[in-house]
Amino acid sequence: MRKFKDALYLVTDSTNLDEEEYLNRVYKACKSGVDIVQIREKDKTAREIMRLGEAVKEITDKFNIPLIIDDRVDIAYALGVGVHLGSSDIPVTIARKILGKDAIIGSSAKSVEVAKECEKDGANYLGVGAIRPTKTKVITKLTSVDTLDDISKNVDIDVFAIGGLNKDNIEILNGLDISGVCVVRAIMQRSDADIAVQELKQKIKCIRSQC
Repeated sequence: MRKFKDALYLVTDSTNLDEEEYLNRVYKACKSGVDIVQIREKDKTAREIMRLGEAVKEITDKFNIPLIIDDRVDIAYALGVGVHLGSSDIPVTIARKILGKDAIIGSSAKSVEVAKECEKDGANYLGVGAIRPTKTKVITKLTSVDTLDDISKNVDIDVFAIGGLNKDNIEILNGLDISGVCVVRAIMQRSDADIAVQELKQKIKCIRSQC
C-alpha cells in the first residue's frame, strides 16, 4: 500500500561540506518540507555514520520525518530508524527480521521482476534509477522512464525516481504515477537548501497533474 504522494526524498551527501554546514542544510531542508531523509555516506566509517546519524535524527525527529540509513542495517537498528538496501546488501527478508515489522525498509530496483520480488520480500518502497546521469559516488546504470513507469504500474508499494534529477529536468517524469522523487545534489549542494526544497516540491506536484 502506498503511503506517499508527491513526496520529496532527500539523500544526503557531505562532499565538500563540513559537519556544521551539512547539518545546517539538512535542517533547512527538513524545515522547508522534505518528506524523507536518507543518510548515504559511502566514504565514512561505521562510527562516523553512527555519530552523524545521531545528529541528523535530532533534526528529523523535530520535524517528524522518517530517517533512513543506506546499506547499514546494524546502524539503522542502533538508531531505531529505517534502512535502504541495494542489490548487493543483505536481503530485505533478513533486514525485516532484524528491524521489525514497523521499520521502513527500502530497496533498489531496475526491473519489474526485481521490483515484484522486493515487494514480496517486505520492502516498503522502491528507489528506481538512475533516471539521469549522476555525479554522486554511487556507481549505477541508467534506468529508462518507461521502466520506471512499468515498475510503478506493477507494484502496490511506494516508488521513487532517483538519479540526477533536479528542478530543471524533473519534467521528464510528468504523467507518471509515482510516489515522489529522490534528490541529492539538488539540495545538498545548495546553500539555500530551503529554497531548493520549495522549488522541487512545486515541480513534483506537477508530475501527476502535468501543470
